[in-house]
Amino acid sequence: MVAFIVRRVIAAVLMLAVVSMATFAIFFLIPRALGQTPEGMASRYVGRDATPEAIQGAVKRLHLDDPLLVQYGRFAKGIVAGQDYSLGPKKAECPAPCFGFSFNNNQPVWPTLLDRLPATLSLAVGAAALWLVAGVSIGVISALKRGTLLDRAAMTVALAGVSLPIYFTGLVSLAVFAYTLGIFPGGGSYTPITVNPVMWFQALVLPWISLAFLYAALYARLTRAGMLETMGEDYIRTARAKGLKERTVVTRHALRATLTPILTIFGLDLGLLLGGAVLTESTFSIQGIGKLVIDAIRGNDLPVVLGVTLFAAFFIVLANLIVDILYAVVDPRVRLS
Repeated sequence: MVAFIVRRVIAAVLMLAVVSMATFAIFFLIPRALGQTPEGMASRYVGRDATPEAIQGAVKRLHLDDPLLVQYGRFAKGIVAGQDYSLGPKKAECPAPCFGFSFNNNQPVWPTLLDRLPATLSLAVGAAALWLVAGVSIGVISALKRGTLLDRAAMTVALAGVSLPIYFTGLVSLAVFAYTLGIFPGGGSYTPITVNPVMWFQALVLPWISLAFLYAALYARLTRAGMLETMGEDYIRTARAKGLKERTVVTRHALRATLTPILTIFGLDLGLLLGGAVLTESTFSIQGIGKLVIDAIRGNDLPVVLGVTLFAAFFIVLANLIVDILYAVVDPRVRLS
């Protein structure tokens, strides 16, 4: 088991290195290959209304006229060891991990990401726990009650959840439960849990339910399909023939075998949300990472966009690493692969 985890950790580190290269290529190599000048690239760092002098200053500060290999070396070194940025007569320190320096607000990107992370983390983890429990439970019940009215009703609701986008269900929930009935606070009322846990919970109930409604529908359909396939296997009939209780057969044998594809998509979904739930945070005006990247795109703040891209990639790789380890826990045969 230890050797398996070590192999997966090494693979994750190598993947992060590849992701950094791909991110650098998207933001620097491809524009240069398409004929973008250093001045044109610098204009994306200093805002839409920058003067020519500010653009030339950005070219010098960011060394955009250096060879690409030198730029990538400086880029990778900044992530690992940090770097300094020149702001005219003084320098701004960007400690490791340096994901860039925003010249719009004159501060490193990394502290801004950490400041927005608790809101995104609260939204993603709460919704993920809700949709995982609800989706798997509904899927199991539907599989065991196949063909009944309960099964058809659950799959109809699941189909509606998959079909309706988050900005529709989110706005409807705000209109009904926040602005009409006044049961929950409206958008933009997020309060950190360290300030007021009750207000934190109340502000996140609607985003959790709206986000979980979308994902739980997919998990319910996937769980139902997996359970129906597994319940027909020979080892399930053998377990029943040995006199095991039906609850044991369903939970320890059928459901455990069904969890492998569920873990796969759960890791990817949670990693993507931790990198920024863009639509949900924009709909409910939650000042998280997703809302940060939307504001950065509107303000032409490229370092923030670049930092969020690397940040999201890190969470996706981390989520895949955790999923690989959980595979070995759920199915010991994976350790030998």
